[in-house]
Amino acid sequence: MPKHSEVTSRVASEANAQYSPRLCNDDLAPTRDQNWSWYNIFSFWMSDVHSMGGYVVAASFFTLGLASWQVLLCLLVGICIVQLCANLVAKPSQMAGVPYAVISRQAFGVFGANIPAIIRGLIAFAWYGIQTYLAANALMLVLLKFFPTLSSMTQSSWLGLSQLGWCCFGVMWLLQAMVFWHGMSAIKRFIDVAGPAVYVVMVALAGWIVYKTGFDGISFTLASKQLSTGEQTWQMITATALVVSYFSGPLLNFGDFSRYGKSMGEIRRGNRWGLPFNFLLFSIVTVVIVSGTQSLFGRMITDPIETVSMVGNDVAVAIGLLTMIIATIGINIVANFVSPAFDFSNCSPQKISFRTGGMIAAVGSVLLTPWNLFQSPELIHYTLDVLGAFIGPLFGILIADFYLIKRSKVYVDDLFDDTPKGRYWYRGGFNPKAIAALLPSVGIGLVISFIPSLHAVANFSWFIGVALGAGCYRWLARADREESVATYHVAVQKD
Repeated sequence: MPKHSEVTSRVASEANAQYSPRLCNDDLAPTRDQNWSWYNIFSFWMSDVHSMGGYVVAASFFTLGLASWQVLLCLLVGICIVQLCANLVAKPSQMAGVPYAVISRQAFGVFGANIPAIIRGLIAFAWYGIQTYLAANALMLVLLKFFPTLSSMTQSSWLGLSQLGWCCFGVMWLLQAMVFWHGMSAIKRFIDVAGPAVYVVMVALAGWIVYKTGFDGISFTLASKQLSTGEQTWQMITATALVVSYFSGPLLNFGDFSRYGKSMGEIRRGNRWGLPFNFLLFSIVTVVIVSGTQSLFGRMITDPIETVSMVGNDVAVAIGLLTMIIATIGINIVANFVSPAFDFSNCSPQKISFRTGGMIAAVGSVLLTPWNLFQSPELIHYTLDVLGAFIGPLFGILIADFYLIKRSKVYVDDLFDDTPKGRYWYRGGFNPKAIAALLPSVGIGLVISFIPSLHAVANFSWFIGVALGAGCYRWLARADREESVATYHVAVQKD
């Protein structure tokens, strides 16, 4: 008797036979397995929040010189904006059951969608490598702590990385590839465990800190500087913007996961628990730990790996560091592996499968030697700004097209139609209006990023990009606006 997965794959292939092979394969076609519950969405956000990057970002907000209630207010407002945007991005992909690269065909055209897909895939190259390097560095700390003789392998380097560093990077690279290679079901199971596991370690570490220092050693305001009322207001606005900017990457990618959601109700519930509730709780636990390190070690430690390594018990150190490694793998897979896999597969569906697309991103990340990128703070700063300059307009155009121009309608079969009869054929498969809106929006964002005098404004590059992209496209495509629909059942046209 054939396996269920084989039967499902065969049925899906037969159902998708009507679609153009230039636009479709089994990974890009509308999924028949929309079985993700609110908890799976909750775990997705846990994997994004519970990372070394998330830890440093949350702790940094408490060093701005603001009162604790002001910081928590900024975090709450920022994460609620992320929640709202996540719900907006989720709807078209959940309705149609397709990833971002396919749903963007609505705005950019069936072939023009390769433009945002390639942009997003190339951005993931660098960040996939950087996150893999961070996990490899944590693994190296574990090995050196328990096997000090390995320090001899750190004396020489090749292309900026030591022998031990290359070994650890290779191990982490392989582990992530193994999880990814088993498909979305394996990824779902992995992130269901990775996020909660970090909470266990973080709460245990916070408990150990409080035990060592007492409650008197914990302060929710980590900065000593005093700010005027105007400075406080500006810092609060900046902090709120940074929260949204930090999540801008996973936010744009969210359609790749919401396509598997059982319903929009389940997705909204998962977003509600995974973002405001989860992020605030994680931030409070983070501040307890960071503040405690100031009292316990005489200096503020914002690197969770370093904090865990200073716990006296070797077994606790090993468990803590390995859990941090698992968390980093989790965020890397969901943020920087799955999405470029769909993006590159979208460029040539019959030649590049989901697995092949992911491996292209994985190999490309090594060729970039990401440890060299990470060791240059200035380059990382520009990378973040450039990221916002590209992602903001792509997000704005997607939202403006779906909600304002298409009026929440998706004609799924036309997403895979490469003939002039298709609704999303536009002009030769490209929508000139979307491209015309994207170019100046990205250009202005890049100008802001690379002019030193506009450094303060660069923190808002994502918001500026969203406003420019959505505004330009809404104006250019105003004549294409469809009539509103009265009922949900005609919102998705799908055989």
